[in-house]
Amino acid sequence: KIMGRREGDFAQGVMEIVLRHSPDFDPKTMEMRPSRKGKYLGITVTIQAQSRDQLDALYRELCYHPAVVMVL
Repeated sequence: KIMGRREGDFAQGVMEIVLRHSPDFDPKTMEMRPSRKGKYLGITVTIQAQSRDQLDALYRELCYHPAVVMVL
């Protein structure tokens, strides 16, 4: 789950990062949910992880995205 500010290409950026680390990810399965006031967007992605290193690298890159507030 990724929480971020609803600005620019936030969702597109998240999708591109996930695809870099998990090429078999289907973007159509990405779930998005805006916050009550619409300032933030929650994105849920489900991948088939191959290793802990893969997950760690994905987490790190998501955290570096300028619009990301939190990665769970």
